[in-house]
Amino acid sequence: MANEPHSFSKLAEELVADFRGIASEDPRRSKKRPTLALAGLVESILTQHQIGRDSAEHTIRAHWPALVGAANASYSHAVRIERERRLVVHVAHSVVRNELFMHRSEIVERIQKLPGCAGIKELNLRAG
Repeated sequence: MANEPHSFSKLAEELVADFRGIASEDPRRSKKRPTLALAGLVESILTQHQIGRDSAEHTIRAHWPALVGAANASYSHAVRIERERRLVVHVAHSVVRNELFMHRSEIVERIQKLPGCAGIKELNLRAG
């Protein structure tokens, strides 16, 4: 770090550039950030988007017909988990939505028995 030049604030660099009559090379709204290692960035993206890893959403989707029944599963789809506790389910038919609504506590209990899904506490049923 001793060999690196001192970095001034964006405002200071703009004042010096204006004083010297030289246009700044950087776009006005850009921010200078330190360079990060590519391996760390790739790992954070893989973790964030659950790429190559089993997630609770994948487990629920794989077991969805067993959780709600084959007939209900053909009209509904587990979409995503919000706030690590609420499962969002899109339901295409109002009768199936009512059926899932009536049995939501039983469905949540079944989901909680799946590996990695113990944090699911409620269902959010949406028309779709």
